[in-house]
Amino acid sequence: MDGHQVPQDLVKNVGETFESILKETDSIRQEYSEDMSISRAISIVFERRPEFRLEGLAHKVLQWYLCRMEGWFAADADTISLKSWDQEVLLPGGHGLMVRGYLPVINTLAKGLDIRLNRRVTKIMRRYNGVKVTVEDGRTFFADAAVVAVPLGVLKSNSIKFEPSLPEWKEAAISELGVGIENKIVLHFGNVFWPKVEFLGVVAETSYRCSYFLNLHKATGHSVLVYMPAGQLARDIEKMSDEAAANFAFIQLQKILPDASAPINYLVSHWGADVNSLGSYSYDAVGKPHDLYERLRIPVDNLFFAGEATSVDYPGSVHGAYSTGLMAAEDCRMRVLERYGELDLFQPVMGEETPVSIPLLISRM
Repeated sequence: MDGHQVPQDLVKNVGETFESILKETDSIRQEYSEDMSISRAISIVFERRPEFRLEGLAHKVLQWYLCRMEGWFAADADTISLKSWDQEVLLPGGHGLMVRGYLPVINTLAKGLDIRLNRRVTKIMRRYNGVKVTVEDGRTFFADAAVVAVPLGVLKSNSIKFEPSLPEWKEAAISELGVGIENKIVLHFGNVFWPKVEFLGVVAETSYRCSYFLNLHKATGHSVLVYMPAGQLARDIEKMSDEAAANFAFIQLQKILPDASAPINYLVSHWGADVNSLGSYSYDAVGKPHDLYERLRIPVDNLFFAGEATSVDYPGSVHGAYSTGLMAAEDCRMRVLERYGELDLFQPVMGEETPVSIPLLISRM
């Protein structure tokens, strides 16, 4: 605050208090048959254990921990399910930063594939003998099967029409899963004036006013900080122009580093408003079962579903999206094999000179 770092002992002690509070919410989860929000459960903990109520700077640090939890789900604490918030599986090894971005990964996976860009899908028709995919300009693509891996927000928007309609249980999964927003406001500076830490936290009286900056200089050598608002704060900032959003982020930075120099450039994401995403990633909403992820993954005839919102163990993550993509691809492959017989469809079966042509086409979206 005002250029002074919050004492690390205080941060550590408040972190331990926050962990104790979350453990107490587990008791509340066992006690109540009906679901409630994490925010409501924490209020009950404070009523029962007033010693967990903190004041002054310690209270602000506690709000920052809650802010980080909300960032994890890209949603506010009053919308996150007490019953299901901790059902995902945490992989070992800590967090990693893709210093060169995900493009090298995508390029490697895409080798040898026929990928059509700038073809936003508007309709998917399924029949017993295949699928027909229609894109915005009216062109159509025919396939034996399709893997639908669009973001949950796009499915919720009904911008893709399914004919016939998806089963009610599938539509319910799409409707009831929560989709959150966490944006990134990238600030590029002419020089580095901040400490060499992984991120800089901004503490405040409420989690809404708390935030944090990811320090890319430590990992990349570039003088860049990334402001990462989530939940309602992210939605409010999305209503601003890019210039206003970047200025808002810089004002937050000035609260903790008053001598900060102005950024020389900025970049602002709009995951909630972008028609290709309409949200960042999924989370468990209050009163909704965790098995909605599995319901969203289950195939419908020759339509196979993948993406982070179809992962029971790893929702909201790249590894969740990747692992469900592998499962959908294998399920799709088996479907085609069942239709055409147990042939090795990817190798000539009668010699190089006279290959057998199998009408195999899998559409990926």
